[in-house]
Amino acid sequence: MTSRKKVRVLFYTVITIAVLGIIAYPKVRPLLAGNSNSPQGNPGQQRGPQALNVQGMVITPQHMSELINSTGTLLSDEEADLAFETAGRIVGIFFDEGTRVRKGDLMAKINDRPLQAQLQRLTAQKRLVEEREFRQRSLLERDAISQESYDQVATELQVIEADISLLEARIAETELRAPFDGIVGLRYLSEGSYVTPNIKIARLVKNQPIKIEFSVPERYSGQITEGFPINFRMDGIANTFNARVYAVEPKIDIRTRTISVRALYPNTNEELSPGRFAQINLQLSEINDAVAIPTEAVIPEMEGERVFVYRSGRAQSVNINTGLRTESHIQVIGGLEFGDTLLTTGVMQLRPGMPVDIYLFQENGN
Repeated sequence: MTSRKKVRVLFYTVITIAVLGIIAYPKVRPLLAGNSNSPQGNPGQQRGPQALNVQGMVITPQHMSELINSTGTLLSDEEADLAFETAGRIVGIFFDEGTRVRKGDLMAKINDRPLQAQLQRLTAQKRLVEEREFRQRSLLERDAISQESYDQVATELQVIEADISLLEARIAETELRAPFDGIVGLRYLSEGSYVTPNIKIARLVKNQPIKIEFSVPERYSGQITEGFPINFRMDGIANTFNARVYAVEPKIDIRTRTISVRALYPNTNEELSPGRFAQINLQLSEINDAVAIPTEAVIPEMEGERVFVYRSGRAQSVNINTGLRTESHIQVIGGLEFGDTLLTTGVMQLRPGMPVDIYLFQENGN
């Protein structure tokens, strides 16, 4: 073999080895790295637990209000269906629909002529019997007649007087009068109609003041008493109205476990009408400097409740005592203080002593 061929073979051999080395290097590199680090062991086994990213907040004084939201209905202060107490034909109607009437105003009248005739007859009989009673009493004073004779006349006079009183009561039943001040509604009968006691002539409503009826859960029954303030709103009206409780049902509804409450609103201008739907708000209590924390930060347990706080870079478990509760926050009355850093996310993943990376946020109040 000539020297030129030897050089060519050597050149191709070197090129082949270089190409094979390039191809094999990525596969053997981890092995080489592992061998070079084997005296020091596995670095992953020496590294501590990885820190958990969480959010937290510094506890500051918060304003808390315990509110109850309910729905209710507006009721008239007084309401009555106007109807006669006796049967007869209507001979007069003395009101206009939608007008205001006063208590005692005559609203309608049915025919009472037969009763008036009977009253005239009894009145005439009474005068005659009164004259007889006067003469008999004079004779009795002179011992001219017996006591029994006088008693017969006196009894006859008493019977006639009782009959007259009964007849006057029957005549009064032919008059339909307003039982209270209010606004009379639509009229359902006309003059000349024959009525019986179960036929309604019209409806009388008193809307000043107006009542609001609503229900609250039974656990609040001891907190809502006479004079308790409420506010309410209605669809289509921007204003909020203030009222006060005047009566509480003494018995809890066993079906709904609620208690019925009624409040009064003055309704001075009669801007509100009965029958409307109302949204009721009641503020049971108010605290201006509460230790209030988000509900999601609390971990319920069999023996109580606990939270996690941030101390020296790690999560620490703290048992707490709670008080007032709202939909989003819980008042803490024991276990936390102002200035503590509360962890609010990832609480179910946290363990006591676990390192955490915390992102702080601050609430503006509750």
